[in-house]
Amino acid sequence: MEAAMVPGEPQMARWGSSYATNHTVVDMVLPEMLHLIDPHWYQFPPMNNLWHGILGFVIGCLGVISWCGNGVVIYVFSCTKSLRTPSNLLVVNLAFSDFFMMVVMCPFMLINCMHETWIFGPLMCELYAFAGSLFGCASIWTMVTIALDRYNVIVKGLSGKPLTIKKALFWIFLVWAHAAVWTIFPMVGWNRYVPEGNMTACGTDYLTKDWFHKSYILVYSVFCYWLPLFVIIYSYTFIVQAVAAHEKQMREQAKKMNVASLRSAETQNTSAECKLAKIALMTISLWFMAWTPYLIINFAGIFETMTISPLVTIWGSLFAKANAVYNPIVYGISHPKYRAALNEKLPFLVCGSDEQPAAAAASDAQSNGTATSEKA
Repeated sequence: MEAAMVPGEPQMARWGSSYATNHTVVDMVLPEMLHLIDPHWYQFPPMNNLWHGILGFVIGCLGVISWCGNGVVIYVFSCTKSLRTPSNLLVVNLAFSDFFMMVVMCPFMLINCMHETWIFGPLMCELYAFAGSLFGCASIWTMVTIALDRYNVIVKGLSGKPLTIKKALFWIFLVWAHAAVWTIFPMVGWNRYVPEGNMTACGTDYLTKDWFHKSYILVYSVFCYWLPLFVIIYSYTFIVQAVAAHEKQMREQAKKMNVASLRSAETQNTSAECKLAKIALMTISLWFMAWTPYLIINFAGIFETMTISPLVTIWGSLFAKANAVYNPIVYGISHPKYRAALNEKLPFLVCGSDEQPAAAAASDAQSNGTATSEKA
């Protein structure tokens, strides 16, 4: 067993899916990659071939769904004049980030699963992990801007400054600049990007005992997980309160007028904004469901609260990548104007009952603030 713990030990023979007891998950790692491997991984035997096949199949499916779904969102939102609003620029940016995350993540991991280890060398390992972190951080902060835009429209109403094209583009610039800063740090010495799990993917080093490197994980989690979570919870708490207060006011008014309900243009506009808020909230919830397991793995590594196995790590990484497929599905199901435009441009992709563009436009009417901002 001790011989298997020595970096660079030659790969030993395998018999089908069974391994000798002195095999480790590091056996197939390229010699030039061994200096990046933490000693933690030498205690685990190689993963069964079947798991590599399952992981490759899953990441391949996620990649195809993400490319198609986000590609369609970018195409439809960009080519439909009625959808070219400042708010929807944020949606397109989200789809762009998710699309290119899987453009980078899927092919590399799929090929590595076929070879059962990382085969592209140290530089590509760094670039792979950098891209995953960059696009992931950009996605969550884009969702934060969507939440803040909904807060501005629904909670502040006419008192809020409408989102303009210039302001939306500035927000997008800040999102990418912020993401780039945090993902460049490991490439210049604050933490590092290394192979992880079953050695088919790369990510941040959460196993190094040095607190200088551990501090990066903690600070990065604050700015790219906890702070966005707090802002989103804050925004949607007041959005729900504003919606509930408005609905209560409308019910009381209807009762005074002795009618079942009020269906004014104002109500329709508010309903449309509420639908958009629900879409954004659903998307954000799915994002956090995807990234929380990977955060737990990172924290477990730096605080040594549990033993992190290669299989657990790689599935946590895969769940994080899966967030790139949720957003187009959510918008395809829940965004009436998007469904109407999709029915017009790519009708074979529309599922369920068809909604006429006119009806969709009425049910998805923009707020006065957003409509005004379209002229900017």
